[in-house]
Amino acid sequence: MMVKGWIWRALLAGVAGSLAHSLLMYFKSRTGLLPSFQPYQSLQLALSHWVGREVPVIVPWALSFLNGATILGFLFARVNRLLPGGNGAVKGLVFGLLGWLMMGLLVFPLLGLGLFAVRTGAGIAPALFSLAMLLAYSVVLGTVYAALGSAER
Repeated sequence: MMVKGWIWRALLAGVAGSLAHSLLMYFKSRTGLLPSFQPYQSLQLALSHWVGREVPVIVPWALSFLNGATILGFLFARVNRLLPGGNGAVKGLVFGLLGWLMMGLLVFPLLGLGLFAVRTGAGIAPALFSLAMLLAYSVVLGTVYAALGSAER
């Protein structure tokens, strides 16, 4: 059974974007940048509360990587032709900006961090870092997805 090309492209691009995101988060962790903004810890606490028992530390990291490698990668592949921009990087940038708005307006409040994580007490820095976090993911995603499409031709 042959898997459609867009599925492989989406998966590989999603993994590449997730690796870029993970490297940025590793840098944040190693340098102590924004100690009051710990999105994975906030997700772990929220998940623990929602399921009624403690969730291991690896779960939020794994969920984030899996989500980026599959669900968001597949979503990008499906909406790619609808996104403005003449190349993968610009399409990824638009996708990342949309994701940042959703994260800031929906996800962070669900985790108890407030709109754009203002409840962390670090001012605008968490919003800017989450923007960098999503753009690192999405620009790499878009660039790799476009490059893999070029390779198919």
